[in-house]
Amino acid sequence: MQVTTTAVVSQPSGLTGTDAMIEVEDLSKAFGSVQALVGVSLHVQAGRVLGLLGPNGAGKTTLVRILATLLQPDSGHARVAGLDIMRDAVALRSAIGLAGQYAAVDELLTGRENLELVGQLYHRGRAERRQRAERVLEQFELAGAADRPVRTYSGGMRRRLDLAASLVGQPPVLILDEPTSGLDPRSRVDLWQHIEDLVAGGTTILLTTQYLEEADRLAHWIVVIDTGRVIAQGTAGQLKDQIGGAVIDLQVSDPAQLEVAAAVLAGLGDGQPQTDPVQRRATVPATGGGHLGLRRPSLDDVFMALTGQRPDGPAPPPPRTARRRGARRQG
Repeated sequence: MQVTTTAVVSQPSGLTGTDAMIEVEDLSKAFGSVQALVGVSLHVQAGRVLGLLGPNGAGKTTLVRILATLLQPDSGHARVAGLDIMRDAVALRSAIGLAGQYAAVDELLTGRENLELVGQLYHRGRAERRQRAERVLEQFELAGAADRPVRTYSGGMRRRLDLAASLVGQPPVLILDEPTSGLDPRSRVDLWQHIEDLVAGGTTILLTTQYLEEADRLAHWIVVIDTGRVIAQGTAGQLKDQIGGAVIDLQVSDPAQLEVAAAVLAGLGDGQPQTDPVQRRATVPATGGGHLGLRRPSLDDVFMALTGQRPDGPAPPPPRTARRRGARRQG
C-alpha cells in the first residue's frame, strides 16, 4: 500500500480508550540514534481486529514486543486488557496470546505435548491442561496429527499449532505478528477463517501483516506506520479513498516494458504512476472515478481452484468438471 498523505481519519464512535482492550498513548522507543517508535497512539476495541501495516523497519515488531512485555518503551503509556504493560507485566502475560512469524513449537514433542506444556506454563492442573489441549486441537483441525512429532508437520500445520498454543491460556487478547508469512495460499485462507472464528467468539486481535488482502479481509480498523510514526489510519475503504476512488492498474508480461507502461498511465490518470517490479505492475489514481483493468487469475486463485484443500490434508477425489472462478474483486 502506498499512502502519500499524513492526514489521520477520525476514529468511529465507540473506538475510544474507555472501551479499548488495547490502549497505546504517545509511545516512543529508540535504539541508540534510531527512533523505532515516535509518539504512536492507537486503540483496539474488544472483539475487533486492528491491522498494523508498514514496510520493513517501520516499527511494527517493536510495538508488538512492547505490548507483549518483552521490551520497555522510553516514554508513553500502554494498557492491554486493562493492565498496564509495565506495572502489571506479570499479570498481563496471562492475559495475552502471542504468535509470531515463525512457529515457536518444539519439533521433538508431539502436537499434544506442545500444547500441554504451554498449559503447564500457565500453571494449569493436569486435567485442565489436557482438556484445553484437546479443545484447541479440534478447533484447528489437528486432532488427527495430535500424537505425531511436530517435525513431521507441514509448515501450515506448524503455524496452526503455534496459533493453537497461543490460545491454551484462553487469553482475551491475541497479538499476531505476520502469522501467515510463508504459508501457501490455501493454508493462508484457512488460517484467516480460524482468526475470524476467534473474533466472532469475542477475542481482540492486533494483527501485523504485509499481505494487504489479509488486512482488507480481517481488519476492522487499519493503522499505517512508517519510520516509527503513524501516517494514516481508518477502515480499508477510508484508506483507499485517500488515494482516489479508483485506480488504473496495468500489468506487463515483459519487465522491461514496465517504465513504458508507467509513462502511458501518466497520461491517463491523476498523479505520478507507481511501479512494482516484482509484480510487473504499474498503477495510477484514476481521473474522474473511471478505471480500466484487465486481470488474469492469480496463482493464488489457480492453486485453490485446483487443489480445493489444504496441502497437508488428504487428497480430494478428482472433480467431474473444472470449476471456473469469478473475477477478482476490484478495489
